[in-house]
Amino acid sequence: MDLLDLLNDRQKEAVTYDKGPLLVLAGAGSGKTRVLTHRAAWLVGNKKVKPGELLLLTFTNKAAGEMKKRLNLLLKMVTSQKVGGLFAGTFHSFCAYILRRDGQSIGIDNNFVIYDENDQQALVKKVIKMNDLDEKEYKPRLILSIISGSKNKLMTPEDVATYASSSFHENISQVYKAYQKEMEKMQALDFDDLLFKAVELLREDKNVRDKYRNIFKYLLIDEYQDTNQAQYRITKLLAGKNPNLTVVGDASQAIYSWRGANYQNILSLEKDFPGMHVINLERNYRSSQTILDAAYNVISKNQNHPILKLWTENNMGSKITVYKGDSEIDEAGFVADEIKKLTDFYGVDPTEIVVLYRTNAQSRVFEEMFLQKSIPYVLIGGLKFYDRAEIKDLLSLLRVALNFKDEISWDRIKKNMGVRRTQKVKEFLKDNNVNKIEPFDLIEQLLEASTYLDKFDPDDEDDYRRIENMEELKSVATKFKDLGNFLENIALVQQEYSQQEKQKDKLKDNAVRLMTIHASKGLEFENVFLVGMEEGLLPHAQNIEDKEKLEEERRLCYVGMTRAKKRLYLTFASKRMYFGQTNYNAPSQFLLDIPDHLLNDNSFRKEDDIWEDDFDDDEDDW
Repeated sequence: MDLLDLLNDRQKEAVTYDKGPLLVLAGAGSGKTRVLTHRAAWLVGNKKVKPGELLLLTFTNKAAGEMKKRLNLLLKMVTSQKVGGLFAGTFHSFCAYILRRDGQSIGIDNNFVIYDENDQQALVKKVIKMNDLDEKEYKPRLILSIISGSKNKLMTPEDVATYASSSFHENISQVYKAYQKEMEKMQALDFDDLLFKAVELLREDKNVRDKYRNIFKYLLIDEYQDTNQAQYRITKLLAGKNPNLTVVGDASQAIYSWRGANYQNILSLEKDFPGMHVINLERNYRSSQTILDAAYNVISKNQNHPILKLWTENNMGSKITVYKGDSEIDEAGFVADEIKKLTDFYGVDPTEIVVLYRTNAQSRVFEEMFLQKSIPYVLIGGLKFYDRAEIKDLLSLLRVALNFKDEISWDRIKKNMGVRRTQKVKEFLKDNNVNKIEPFDLIEQLLEASTYLDKFDPDDEDDYRRIENMEELKSVATKFKDLGNFLENIALVQQEYSQQEKQKDKLKDNAVRLMTIHASKGLEFENVFLVGMEEGLLPHAQNIEDKEKLEEERRLCYVGMTRAKKRLYLTFASKRMYFGQTNYNAPSQFLLDIPDHLLNDNSFRKEDDIWEDDFDDDEDDW
């Protein structure tokens, strides 16, 4: 069989193009990894390129492993050569590779160690003390986030100091400078340093730069919409004026700006590499045309990047199911019942069903509903709600409030909150009769007394998720008047968690998947439930007023929709307990963008239908 036999015409063009730099705009499900690996194999088989002259870069170890596996199989078709020297890996692994070999020229020992997040936090805490700064104001996680963002933008401590607009930022630049000095002293690098120092090495040492340009004569990069400034600079330094650059990406799937990714890097390529040829891969092999048309109507509202119009030879498929729940409980109940119908009556494989949500906190109600209805599930890329560290910390506070002699909970509080906070909690419990305080109010008062929330920065993406989880626990607490009953209910849920956890290995091959939309990138499922399609959730309330951020929310919705192969369900709740309060929600503007003929039900468009019943039922609240 010929290497090109299973490719469509546009894929063949991308694989065999040989007249200079190439940009492949590859839509969801269009076979971009197939194109990249086939192109590499074609270069070996038809252009007599040695495997060791190829450099394939992507963003995750899993993707790199899959790429290498496919490529090894393809190379056996086109050459009898040994596949030695082939490098298919992540940007970070490649940077570590060249720094181990040639980092000495910029003062890096080839035996450097790589610090993980815990190592970094310990060092930042040390540096904060060295600079006589208050850890309450200069939180280690916040400072590390700023340092990381600065490195991804290739900013030195001196650059940060130059742009400092306050004494706070000036002090952070000093912490950054001292942090780097300590790292150098210990011959250590963090993950951002791998990119930052690789740029420095390739930029400063012409001999090293030329060495790697001569070794890796063909550069092929996947998921280019996810590159940050450092990775973009590495691309330019490695490619030089060499036309042998192939880049694959799709701006419509750029959803990681909070990690420093910048989809504008795709647009900049054509300026930096004059004559770059662009090929659009728009044939989709994954989804029905109905799903593709619905997703296109959502993403086409974006104006700042190219939009691909995907098509498929698959049939139109069933209409998209829209469900409006009266509450988040009703929404979760519908999803659970529909999953039971799919698995029990239609014989659908549970592993081909996924529930996608915008925020981690949304998983809680689905986890509990699935436990209640005996639906096996696994959480992908996250912990079950009551296993999350911040939730366990809060529950420890509540348990000592119920039983002051609970030494295990006190040990956790002391370990995770510190001696001073532990003492504050003890003083609060001695001064207040907690039996007279309802669980919701008690959580708020314990958070205030312990100053636990001071550990978290709402401007940090990870910290904000933790805050949302704690607010979700408060939402659960509103349903209980008695602390003992509240904790007993949680203990029962945790017991069911525990039972399922014991069977996890048995269940994982027969369980529904739950995950955030971010975690679903690159995956596909026959049946997708995209839940919480409401203004304030998707798009997220934090991002609605900012045009750039709103476009990313739209891309996130597009990614979620295009995970679906056969059936797509879009659900929302007209009222939802959120941050401990009942919110009345309008359907997501993204839902409103989908034409009626693609949906099974369009009654959600009628404003009176959305609001009237909820307001009549809850007059006392107003």
